[in-house]
Order: sequence, then C-alpha cells, then structure tokens
Amino acid sequence: MPSFPSFRRPSPDPVIPSSASGGLGTFGGVYTPSILTILGVIMYLRFGWVVGNVGLIGTLIIVTLATSITLFTGLSISAIATDRVVRVGGAYYMISRSLGIETGGAVGIPLYFAQGLSVALYTIGFAESVVEAFPEFRTMQRAIALFTTLAVALLAMKSARTAIRAQYFIMAAIVLSLISFAFGSPIETTSIEMWGAKPENSEPFWVVFAVFFPAVTGIMAGVGMSGDLRDPSRSIPVGTLAAVGTGYVIYMGLPVLLAMRADASTLIANPLIMQQMAFWGPAILLGVWGATLSSALGSILGAPRVLQALARDGILPSGLRILGNGRGPDDEPFIATCVTLGIAAIAVAVGDLNMIAPVLTMFFLTTYLVLNVAAGIEGFLQSPSYRPTFRVHWAISLLGAIGCIAVMLLINAIATVVAGIIVLGIYIWLERRELESAWGDVRRGLWMEVVRTGIFNLSHEPDTKNWRPHILVLSGAPTRRWILIELATALTHNRGLITVSSVLPSGSRDPAQQTQLEATIRDYLDKRGVQALVRLITAPDPFIGAKNLVEIYGLGPLVPNTILLGDSEEPTKRDRYCDMIANLHQAKRNLIIFRENADKGFGQRRRIDVWWGGLQANGGLMLILAYLVRTSSQWQNAEVYLKLVVPDRAAAESAETNIATLVKQLRIGAIPQVLISDGQSFDEILHESSQDTDLVFLGMATPRENYTEYYEQLQARAAGLPTTIFVLAAPDFAFEEVLTDNA
Repeated sequence: MPSFPSFRRPSPDPVIPSSASGGLGTFGGVYTPSILTILGVIMYLRFGWVVGNVGLIGTLIIVTLATSITLFTGLSISAIATDRVVRVGGAYYMISRSLGIETGGAVGIPLYFAQGLSVALYTIGFAESVVEAFPEFRTMQRAIALFTTLAVALLAMKSARTAIRAQYFIMAAIVLSLISFAFGSPIETTSIEMWGAKPENSEPFWVVFAVFFPAVTGIMAGVGMSGDLRDPSRSIPVGTLAAVGTGYVIYMGLPVLLAMRADASTLIANPLIMQQMAFWGPAILLGVWGATLSSALGSILGAPRVLQALARDGILPSGLRILGNGRGPDDEPFIATCVTLGIAAIAVAVGDLNMIAPVLTMFFLTTYLVLNVAAGIEGFLQSPSYRPTFRVHWAISLLGAIGCIAVMLLINAIATVVAGIIVLGIYIWLERRELESAWGDVRRGLWMEVVRTGIFNLSHEPDTKNWRPHILVLSGAPTRRWILIELATALTHNRGLITVSSVLPSGSRDPAQQTQLEATIRDYLDKRGVQALVRLITAPDPFIGAKNLVEIYGLGPLVPNTILLGDSEEPTKRDRYCDMIANLHQAKRNLIIFRENADKGFGQRRRIDVWWGGLQANGGLMLILAYLVRTSSQWQNAEVYLKLVVPDRAAAESAETNIATLVKQLRIGAIPQVLISDGQSFDEILHESSQDTDLVFLGMATPRENYTEYYEQLQARAAGLPTTIFVLAAPDFAFEEVLTDNA
C-alpha cells in the first residue's frame, strides 16, 4: 500500500489584528496605492508616443478598451470582497477561497515573485531617471538603485501606515505635475491629428495598445493591502473603483492636451514631451520620480503580505512557515519583507531584468484573469453561500477574463505561454502534495453543475456506441475481498463508475456510524489509488439487501449496469443466492460472478480463456470484458484465447475460417482456438485446455425453474479450474453492436 505524506491543515482564516478598528481606511489603504500605481511612468514617458502613433481618437479608444478590462476586473474583485471578509494576501486570498488552495497557490507564488521583482524594476527605473537628470551620477546608477530599494523596504518595515503617509507626499508631487502640465502651453503650431502619423511612420494600433495597457493595471496595489484594512469588504470595492474612475478621467483628458500642443512626429520622437509642455518643467520630473517610487513602495508593501498568506495556509514548504509570522499590533510581515528585500536587491545587483519583465507582466494579468474567472463562476452557480452585497453579472466577469487573455497574447505571446507553463507546473506540484484546506471553494459547486447538466442530457435508453461497465461491487469488507475491487478497476480503466457496496445486518449500525464507516472505506480506497463510490445499507438478510440496493441505487439514468459479486459455495444459502441472480437479471443488469482459485489468484496475468458460444448475449459481453481486462494496466501483454468446441473435423474447418474472420473484424486482439470434442465431454475439454490459464470466462444460462440445480452443476464444472468469471448478460441489449457497430 503506498504511503502518503501528511501536511498541516491550514487554519480556516487566521485572525489579523489590523482588520480591527485601527486598520487603514479606504483612501489611504486602497485608493492611494492604486491611483499612484495607475498614474505611473507610462503616463509620463509613453503617453505622447501613444497619441503620436494612433492620434486622438485612437488614443481615446485605447484608453477606453484598456480601462474597461480593468473595470471588469475591479467589479469582479468588488463582488468577491463583499461576499466574504478578505484577510491578508489580497488577490491570493480571494482566489484560494473561491477556486481552491491549489489554484490560489499556483497564482499566488508567481504573483509574489512578480511583485517582489517589480520593486527592482521600479527602483532601477528611478535610478535611470536620476542619472538622466544629473549625468554626473551616471557611474553611481546601480548604487542609487540599491539605496532606493533599501529605503523603500525600511519604510515598509517601519509600518504600513508610515509607508502610506509617505505616499501622500508622492501623490502631492504627481498632482503638482498634472497641474503644471494642464497650465502649460503648446511647443509648436499644430492641428489636432485624429488618427496619428502616417502608417509608414507609426506603429500599428494593437502594438500601441500593448504598450499602453500596463498603465491601467495598478489595482492590485490596493487589493494587496487587504490584511491592513479596517473594513476590507467596504474599502476594496470603493477604493478600487474610485481609482479606476479617476485614472480614466485623467487618461481621457491628457491626450486632448497633447494633441493640441504638438504634432504627431514630435510626440513620437520625444519621450519627455510633457516636460517641455508643462508650465514648470521640473514638476514633470518630480512626477516621474514620484511614480516610480510609489510603484516600488506599493510592491514592497504588497509582496510580503502575499508571502505571509502563502506561509500561513501551508502552501510553502514546512521550513518556510516562519514567513507567516507577523510583528506588532498591525501584524506587519517583517520577516517576509526582509526576504522580499533580499530578492529585490539581488535583482538590482544583476541589473538586467529585460528578459523577465514581460513574464512578470503576464503574472499580473494572470491574476486578473483568474479573479474574473472566480467571480464569473461564483455568479453563474448562484450558490446560496455566495451573497455579495456588490452584485456583478457573471457575463461581465467573463468579458474581463476574455479581455485579459487577449491582452496577454497581444503584449507577448511567448511570455504568455511561459507564464502559463509556470502556473500549471506550480498547480500540479501543489495538487500532488495533497494539501488540505479548512474552507470550501467553488470547485464542488462547479462539478455539481456539470453533473446536473450531464444527468439531464443522458438518455434513459442505453447506447451501444458509448457503453462501458458501471459496476456495483457487492464486496462486503473491502479488506477481505480486495480482489473483487481489483477486477472492477481492471474492467473500468478509471472511465466507468465503480461503487463498492456492502449489506450490513439490521441494527448493527446507526446512521451516524454507517456514515463514518463509509468515510473509512473511502479513505482506504483513496490510499490504494482506487476511484470509487461507497454505499452501505442495512437489511435483515444480505440477499434481500442486495436486491433492494440494486433497485434503489442510482440517479436518473445513471445507474450501475453491471453487478459484480463473489461466488456462493454454501449449499444452505444457494437457493436464496440463485433467487437473487434471477432478480438481478430481471432488473436488466449484467451479472459477473467471481469464483476465485485461492491458491492461484490471478496467476501470472498472462493468459485469458473465453469459452465462447457465439457473439450474441453472453458471448458478446464476455469478449468485451476480456478485452477490457487485457487492455488494463494490471494485465498488459496478456493474450486472450477465444475457445470454441465443435463435434468433428468438418465442423472445425468451417468454424476456424468464420471465427478467424470475426476476430479480425472485431479488432480485439484475441487468438481463435477451435477444439474438436472427439467424444470428450465439454467439462473434460474445459479442464484440459484451461488448466494453465490465469483467468477463465464462462457464460451462464438464463435463470429458469430449478436454477439452483443448474448452478450446482456450474459449480461442479468450475471445480479445480483457475480463477473463473461467470457472465450473465442483461436481456434486451445488443452487446454484439458494441463490438461491430462502426456507424
């Protein structure tokens, strides 16, 4: 039996002190970091380039499309945030509580590294802008970047409130730069160019869109502060949507001023065109510095909180659980911030992040995508537990998700694929660790909807083209009759349904004890790698219980079509056993009776003998079952012998030709073998021919009067044989069409 590692079950949701009355408010905790990240370096250094390439109308279209995607994501975030208390971890927390701990971790780990490395991106950018303004410091560019990284980290370590207060000064610098630009003047006489420069001198629309889009992706900065908010359910939607709205108004106004003050070629050629147009040029430089510093500060605040949440939920290896510790009354992630500082400092020392920057952008957009998917699924399922006060139609979230995918491909298709592979790899790693969460997620509701739709779309009439065995195993205690379950798994290939069932004596278990026993059996099956349902019932008699179980078990058209049970060798119970067989046959179920040779078991699993009397009924079903056993992982390379007994040589020649042709048409890989009785009884031929095989298939007669006597003869026939399977096909089903119908 394989052993499985045990993992700490994460606490349902650790209580974060900063969520109390002393936490941050909407303006400082969400709106400020979000709007400062939105109004970033792209606005200062690339907005003129955008207007020059696609013109005023094209720019307004780009701003509207890009902001719409961010708005849809903001609405999805608002819906999730008003449905539950959002604690430390921001986007990771929301995703893990909606789509499960594996999905949350698969997105949360890359999101942490994206935010952590973004600190280096912004501080390197700040250092470059300082060097551009003061060329005498060019040799100190890397030192300036390292010092800036350390400064923003120390500010974040002091406390989130202190860092937020520092961002107010940065916001003041950005506001000053915008005012200075608004009261500026044209740098040349020009007319507004609605569609930009000539095609030969400009970039295509979607290339320009891809360059601009990161300018509107700043809402994660506010969401990442969820654990430090006084009222996350109110602050996240209000602050996020207000920041998106503010950014949209500013971004719709700036292109008008740019288009009025310079022609397209000038806008394209000069990255710092806003500085030349401003009333006070240095204010734009202050804005650029403020934008880079605020983005770096937002990242150094958000990344450690994601890392803290990952550690607390047990996603990180056990040696890194210390990263979940907080410090002080506000539960500041001091250790996680130190680790993030180290990662950012290494990235700054390396200096060249151009290769990984596109992938980092993909991780942010992947987070947007998954948040939209989570809100869309929750809204579509409409589970009673999902009751957001800020309601968003699931179609809006779906549009947001589609928009995210489109933008990712437009920005960098290769980086999109790389990011997708990384996220998928982390998901598989977490799933194989079999992490347990103490909260429910939307996956069960999603599967319930799929099952519900599937059941209503299943026909009540069996279909030969899609037939496969759905097996009810009357196994009793699985530990004592495991070979029955082993046979069932060989027949289903993890495609059909297996239900392991048992009939308990009346009064032996109360309902609670019965439920607990079912759970114990499920755990036992899981540990042995068997996918199966479990159903126990109580009855005064096991044969009556089995008949009742077959009658009541199932859901609509989804009922077991095949019953697998062990052989009965007790003469005192044989009458009731045969009566049960007749009842199961009348219920139109296939019957597989397993007669084990205790000394041989399944032998070497190299040879299967099917004693055949024709393709119809039992013959067709036996061939199907033998084929399924042979193609299972447990019976690989086994050979199936299709044995037919004829009275003489003349009959043998005709039979050999017919059966060889049939086997070729059926494509089941069986080896035909025609045996001449030559005066021998069938029982003598059976024992002589199958004494060295590993598994024997024999057909059973349809139940009739004196069936107990027939069954006793069948027992005598099988005595001394290797492990044998008796097969009785359900009436009124054309099993030969399963093998021959190619329509």
